[in-house]
Amino acid sequence: MTWFMVVVVLVVAAAGLLRWRRPAWYWLTFGVTLAALRVLVRYASVMDACGLTVPPSRWRLALARIANRPVPESRPPRILRLRPTRTGLVLRLKLRPGQDAFDVAAASDRLRHSFGLYGVTSRELRSGVVEVRMTGYDVLKRVQMPVRIETRPMRVPVALREDGSVHYRDYRAVPHGLTLGATESGKSVYQRNLVAGLAALDVALVGIDCKQGVELFPLARRFSALADNPDTALNLLEALVTHMEDVYQLIRANQRITVDVPDAEIAADIWDLPADVRPVPVVVLVDEVAELALFATKDEEKRRDRIITALVRLAQLGRAAGIYLEICGQRFGSELGKGITMLRAQLTGRTAHRVNDEASANMAFGDISPDAVLAAIQIPTDTPGIAVTGDASGGWTRIRAPHTSLREAVNICNRHAERTPELPALAAFRPAVAPLPSARVPLSKTAPATA
Repeated sequence: MTWFMVVVVLVVAAAGLLRWRRPAWYWLTFGVTLAALRVLVRYASVMDACGLTVPPSRWRLALARIANRPVPESRPPRILRLRPTRTGLVLRLKLRPGQDAFDVAAASDRLRHSFGLYGVTSRELRSGVVEVRMTGYDVLKRVQMPVRIETRPMRVPVALREDGSVHYRDYRAVPHGLTLGATESGKSVYQRNLVAGLAALDVALVGIDCKQGVELFPLARRFSALADNPDTALNLLEALVTHMEDVYQLIRANQRITVDVPDAEIAADIWDLPADVRPVPVVVLVDEVAELALFATKDEEKRRDRIITALVRLAQLGRAAGIYLEICGQRFGSELGKGITMLRAQLTGRTAHRVNDEASANMAFGDISPDAVLAAIQIPTDTPGIAVTGDASGGWTRIRAPHTSLREAVNICNRHAERTPELPALAAFRPAVAPLPSARVPLSKTAPATA
């Protein structure tokens, strides 16, 4: 008995230490089993307390009267599947007649307290089926991306969601994006993760960094074109517009509109073209959009109008030509001048890190979701990297990108430097970089000759 008590004490102490120092390890060793048992044992009573049950049907009541049995109890949603994950549990429910997916979403916070888990979110998979994702610990406190990540063309994993799933930046689903955030909010780290993910794909990267290139120019080996001042940015954007028009002419020449070709095979964008003639897609990263919109003289105002006009044209017409915009800034409001709100309306994907005021959050989510605005202004200052992301559908979630240093991002870009395509229209803006040093150093027993 003494040895048994010693083992129990050691196991409890190890579990407590893991829960304090390594919550992910605690979840995989102890937490997932305890949480699954707690959910299954408490399920019926918790659903009844949260108002997620339906009264018995008339035929069940009539059958109980005929058989002289007790009145049947209210029924909760039926559990279709309970699946453990590395961060929590996934509960798939079949709703009863009369129940709605919004009822489960409204009760998420009560379910979190009742089951003793860190977070609970829900989404409707199909009519009558709801998936409830429960996290066992704060996955955003120490971000660890899963080893196996699903990869697709133009789809980059950039962060971890609060429910433990991976947040992807899918350019084919959401062509253009806007990223806002105050100084030291984690916006630059998010951008580095994005560039590091795109570096391994067959895509041309175009950067505009008007902070004298301090953010993007260290990654220059993977960029097909870079601009570090507004004048060069104007010429680069107008060259991109010309490139876009050339791509449209290529699509027109390869549309194959004949009576023998089905409608689904008629080319309408670059992804419908044959692989041997398809131009490489282009992702344009603007590090600080306010530097392109501010002006002090009449000449700078004319330059600014041309820049915003080019950006709006790329946002409106660039998707079919394979040109995608990723615009970053601290603020993105109407005070930046005419055309800004028109540009913002074309940026479907929205990501907001910590902001300094509610107006900045409204610039990102005011026309999408008031709840996302409230979540953005509640991000604390001591957790850089946490952001709120959403799109035009109104859905939003909290995310956090794994910390990637500038050195790590530079190494990734250098490793994939041979993937950098050469675009003739942007050849004048190709950054001049020194060749990479050879990894092999010749060995010699004699000292080098000196003059």
